[in-house]
Amino acid sequence: MFISVIIPCYNEEEVINDTNHRLVSVIEHLTPQFELIYVDDGSHDQTPHLLRQLQQADPRVHAILLSRNFGHQMAVTAGLDHAVGDAIVLIDADLQDPPEVIEEMVYQWCKGYHVAYGIRTERTGETVFKRWSAKVFYRLINYLSDVQIPLDTGDFRLMDRQVVEALKIMPERDRFLRGMISWVGFRQIAIPYQRSPRLAGVSKYSLWKMIRFAIDAILSFSLVPLRMAIWIGIFTFGFSLIGIIYALVLRLFTSIWVPGWTLLFISVLFIGGIQLVFLGVIGEYIGRIYRENKQRPLYLVRERLGFEKKITES
Repeated sequence: MFISVIIPCYNEEEVINDTNHRLVSVIEHLTPQFELIYVDDGSHDQTPHLLRQLQQADPRVHAILLSRNFGHQMAVTAGLDHAVGDAIVLIDADLQDPPEVIEEMVYQWCKGYHVAYGIRTERTGETVFKRWSAKVFYRLINYLSDVQIPLDTGDFRLMDRQVVEALKIMPERDRFLRGMISWVGFRQIAIPYQRSPRLAGVSKYSLWKMIRFAIDAILSFSLVPLRMAIWIGIFTFGFSLIGIIYALVLRLFTSIWVPGWTLLFISVLFIGGIQLVFLGVIGEYIGRIYRENKQRPLYLVRERLGFEKKITES
């Protein structure tokens, strides 16, 4: 049994040594054959330097230094492309997801499950807004998408080699990995756990990044925003029809001919606003087609530490 653990990093100098110590302690207890793959996503602190030290001290530690910040999902993708384990674990470097839960994930994998994913029963240390927005997001994506994504999950999970190979033939640029993992299927099981506060540092997900991530998730797994244009168009037509009837009644049965501009003014603004919103939605989908057609690599590697063979960028 060979286990690969993928740890994406971005400015994690304050926690990286503690993270490595806890991971090694947990995995050593499970199997002597393992690798820790740290993916540095363009950090501008001492994280790359610390990864060099960790790799030099322990040959089971590998590091991938990306050429710039490509984003969390691309960093995880780089790790998946380089991992060689029979089972692959994804975990962030901030220790909010306890490494000790990996033992239960491995146990479920040995029982025949292909994916064991963590479900957060509590989100200690997170703001009320973040907890509330996460709850709304997962329920919204499940309502809009044909693929059901488990509620209150992150990327913390164990995957069988079969699942990873399936993910590697899905080359889309706007990646939402937890949705992609749900889409591929296989036998999956939830592992409940309590999320811990960050050991040190701050969250790298700003409000804008969270919004962008949510948009990627919805547009990658749902055509509902496009279909909504039809239904809102029907509603707008009905609203406009009421305005037409109102204008005709005023013209034919009253002496007030000119008034009615207020309704006309509101109708024009309403219809124009709806059109602009859905032009934006259509533009998002077209933009994604444009990015896919360019066929640029998902990430570029500046340096690899601890890998014996050079692996081509994906």
